[in-house]
Amino acid sequence: MKALICGAMLCAVVAPCSALADSPIDGTWKADVSSAQMPKKPDIFLLKDGMYSCKTCTPAFTIKADGTDQAVSGHPYFDTVAIKVVDPNTIEETDKKAGKTVTTSKVTVAPGGKTAAFEFTDSSNTNGAPVTGKGVQTQVAAGPAGSHAISGSWVTTSFQSMSDNGLTLTYKTAGDMLTMTTPTGQSYTAKMDGSDAPYKGDPGLTSVNVKMMARTLVENDMRSGKLIATIRSTVSKDGKSIAVSYYDALRGRTTHFMATKQ
Repeated sequence: MKALICGAMLCAVVAPCSALADSPIDGTWKADVSSAQMPKKPDIFLLKDGMYSCKTCTPAFTIKADGTDQAVSGHPYFDTVAIKVVDPNTIEETDKKAGKTVTTSKVTVAPGGKTAAFEFTDSSNTNGAPVTGKGVQTQVAAGPAGSHAISGSWVTTSFQSMSDNGLTLTYKTAGDMLTMTTPTGQSYTAKMDGSDAPYKGDPGLTSVNVKMMARTLVENDMRSGKLIATIRSTVSKDGKSIAVSYYDALRGRTTHFMATKQ
């Protein structure tokens, strides 16, 4: 089971250039994991009879759960997945891209089956140290009889921790241009009129367009012309925090969180 929300956590009419010189969006911002309001739409998994299915992955896949690398297609961040069944309540997942490990995760279902603890390391879209974290999921629908405890529908209820490199980004305006950089190597420089610009350092994104109006920045992340995510960031009046709404267009779900200026 992958923690698919790492990206969520990071992550109008253009304002006049005179205002942009002192734009409220400028600065380095760090997301507050304790403020996250996670989507209510669940992730659905099935592990039974030696087969593992991620039914809400985009695209969905079904593979052997024998601990060996199994090929999957259509995913920009990984091309093989290995599911190891540790015990009746625990699984480990290893994702690779071109033979290199990019993500590891472990999920352990608590006695009674209603909650699960997860932990992960993710370097699938970082050019530096991997993003690490841990959290808790809650089961909203059980899996079928005879299936592994991880089966069923799950929502992420909280993140206990996440490494700073997965929570921090920097914005800098110059005239009508906005530059965004992250510790994990993502960046873009885009005109704030909604026109497309290259998105660098992320294998799942190819372009971005942004608009700034007053204290709100709207960013659309694209992959080969297809909308992947819309991020709406509104700076507080005192300039010390940002309210972020992250819409995952592929899975139709929204995450809300706060970020503070560093």
